[in-house]
Amino acid sequence: MIDKNLGLPVKRSVTLLRILIGWHFLYEGIIKLYNPDWTSFGYLATAQGPLKPFFTALTSDSIIGWVDTLNIVALLIVGITFTLGIFERKGAIVGIGLLALYYLAHPSFPGMPAVNVEGNYWFVNKNLIELVACVVIYNIPTGHFFGLDHFRKKKLIKIS
Repeated sequence: MIDKNLGLPVKRSVTLLRILIGWHFLYEGIIKLYNPDWTSFGYLATAQGPLKPFFTALTSDSIIGWVDTLNIVALLIVGITFTLGIFERKGAIVGIGLLALYYLAHPSFPGMPAVNVEGNYWFVNKNLIELVACVVIYNIPTGHFFGLDHFRKKKLIKIS
């Protein structure tokens, strides 16, 4: 629950952050779901860094279908929970895990060539920033302020 000491501008800012990140995840999940040609193969096959063997192993024919499906499901879970403001802490955990995997597949370490990524980064990239934003949303859930959690919790209070 949001601390009562947090001001309205903070609540609104975190709510807007939650909705925008939710939209980003939801859109990415839907686009991948409805594109029969999409696969995470290219992203995983070009993985870099110390976990390259792990990500490369995920590209095997017997596993890649599951990886693609789990990726889409995770994107949709975060997108739905954040956009609608319901069970957002659970969505934040899924988002943190997914973004950590994205970051670790293509870490922006100094001296490492930027392959299959946008821009030039030094340790911090957009995946890491969005991961930290998911941590903020986990710690300051706003669904009961603006979202379906508001109605869900109201109903639970009436039942009790």
